[in-house]
Amino acid sequence: MSDTAPPPTNGDRSGEEARERLAAVRTEVAKAVVGQDAAVSGLLVALLCGGHVLMEGVPGVAKTLLVRTLAGALSVETRRVQFTPDLMPGDITGSMVIDSNRGELSFREGPLFTNLLLADEINRTPPKTQSALLEAMEEGQVSVDGVSRPLPSPFLVAATQNPVEYEGTYPLPEAQLDRFLLKVVLPVPGRTDELEILRRHAEGFDPRDVAGAGVAAVAGAADIAAGQAAVRRVQVSPDVAGYIVDIARATRESPSLSLGVSPRGATALLRAARAWAWLTGRDFVTPDDVKALAHASLVHRLGLRPEAELEGVDVAQVLSSALGSVPVPR
Repeated sequence: MSDTAPPPTNGDRSGEEARERLAAVRTEVAKAVVGQDAAVSGLLVALLCGGHVLMEGVPGVAKTLLVRTLAGALSVETRRVQFTPDLMPGDITGSMVIDSNRGELSFREGPLFTNLLLADEINRTPPKTQSALLEAMEEGQVSVDGVSRPLPSPFLVAATQNPVEYEGTYPLPEAQLDRFLLKVVLPVPGRTDELEILRRHAEGFDPRDVAGAGVAAVAGAADIAAGQAAVRRVQVSPDVAGYIVDIARATRESPSLSLGVSPRGATALLRAARAWAWLTGRDFVTPDDVKALAHASLVHRLGLRPEAELEGVDVAQVLSSALGSVPVPR
């Protein structure tokens, strides 16, 4: 980890300085990644909540570049793991190996020991390895040979699912999807953005060299920690808390859904809304913050009834209907 980002000062101002630096991260990421502002915001929200992100998008929409560039702007470490059918839990957590110099067993860290992990195509690896990753996400540590080893801080997993080519995959069960704070969809860029991507490549942009694109470290792990502390102080009024609960309950009552939002999902929406409120410069949550994060926080936690699937019902539309049915507090 580099020391290019100056540490924030102590006191109330540290949160303000952290917010300014984290806001600057978006500008830095945009130097390399075009048209994915919502995904950048989602990753920042997850970092501030200590949560993890499920990223969905067709191949070639800059998922890997996005995580690598974000790590460069935040001056933290990143690794990428391509999940395959033969990947074993020890391949990601690490394992005990014989130290040839000392002739004894020592622990060799796996790729989980990083700050930002891109878990590429998580649905292509067997459930046993998926479970090892999700356990590390939940506990912030890995257990190997009976010894628990803490993971670095911050620690964020950005797991991707390819929405095409489902043959030979192991879809994540609903209980495991519920472990992700947010689901971020990376769309195919519009024509103007795609022209900008081609222009940059024509001028020599190399996706493997984000520093060459002018991306600089403008924040650090200390800013994330200061932001996390500040987010915990963001106020949530009883009316806004009630609004979140009513949204969750509306999904449970939807005739199109077999699985509505659990209390953990409602808590996730609360956490995400607090982080978004802080990022946008407020120390209290508004109903608009809740609505802004509702889809990213909740859509992956919903399950359609089989008859609704056969009718081609879109789960995002069902969530929109549930949101529209709940009165907005004033």
